[in-house]
Amino acid sequence: MLIINEIIRQSAIGSLSRWYQSVVLLVFSTIVVALFTMLVILLANASQLTANYSYLFNGNM
Repeated sequence: MLIINEIIRQSAIGSLSRWYQSVVLLVFSTIVVALFTMLVILLANASQLTANYSYLFNGNM
């Protein structure tokens, strides 16, 4: 925990109040968790995914 506190203190949010630091870290961690969850779902369903790029060629392939 000491290392995390030192990183926060020396970062751009180090000068903000504790409340703002908490909000920034909560938003960041929420985004990271959402992205990781989407990656897990994508990898779990990879065999069922299809990609159609015909819109790039106007259907003339």
